[in-house]
Amino acid sequence: MTGHRPVLDCQDVTPQQDPTSRRGRRLWLITGAAVLAATALTAGVIIGARLGNRTTAPPTPTAALTAEFARLKTQLHAVVGLAVSAVGSGQAPILLGDWQSGPAWSTIKVPLVIAALREQNPPKVTDEMDAAITESDNVAAESIWAGLGDPVTAAHQVEAVLRGTGDPTTIQSQKVRPQFTAFGQTDWSLIHQLRFTSIAFCDKANAPIFALMGQVEPDQRWGIGTVPGAQFKGGWGPSPSGSYLVRQLGVLPALNGKVAVTLAAQPASGTFEDGTAALTAMATWLSAHLGALPAGQCGH
Repeated sequence: MTGHRPVLDCQDVTPQQDPTSRRGRRLWLITGAAVLAATALTAGVIIGARLGNRTTAPPTPTAALTAEFARLKTQLHAVVGLAVSAVGSGQAPILLGDWQSGPAWSTIKVPLVIAALREQNPPKVTDEMDAAITESDNVAAESIWAGLGDPVTAAHQVEAVLRGTGDPTTIQSQKVRPQFTAFGQTDWSLIHQLRFTSIAFCDKANAPIFALMGQVEPDQRWGIGTVPGAQFKGGWGPSPSGSYLVRQLGVLPALNGKVAVTLAAQPASGTFEDGTAALTAMATWLSAHLGALPAGQCGH
């Protein structure tokens, strides 16, 4: 890994290594949030089944969108992946780029916190849930995980949330890398993550958590966090060799509804900064193409 080493992902390091606590964390702004703007180009995509949700179908073919994204990739100097669909069940995804799957890092905190919310009677957002999503506080996330039971039980609780959306992902229950959380090392593919995001968003019981995803702190508002009105969660961390993976899941507002998005970048330099810059460039590209992306509204 080259370049200046960033503050470790407070989302995924163990509490002992977390350099940024809920109260004392120093905000650093990602100055590259508005950099690497992609050229706005006209494109579209035909989307699939509606299955009970009102969805708009742009008229131009997926091939045009794929070609334009391929041009963007040449500017990013990273292995990237992007998955997009309208919100709701049965939506046909658009898959772009080469990156497909890897550690969830703290994007997994979304189903983790949803699992914890379901344990509340009546459902109530706790301070720990708030901190885990808006601050990505790892101490709070570890507390939530422990509150779900022993590691195997906790993993099954989070898996139950995923299964409710048709996501077959298996949650990692044991620490495979001692300095990082067990659940953060779950292998979560972009396509399964997209399915979870698009369907979970339309479950009214999850609304409080997606509301928190619209209140993420400024220092984590890179990537799709630069898109006005985005509800999102990010995660990042180094491979055993020190090269960073940076990824996000979220929902973007469009004129005709909501767009579910998952994206990831592994920069050639291995640095966190280049990873976030790549995601921000992809988010700028997405913003320029919102009118061509599949958007939907949750069925009632």
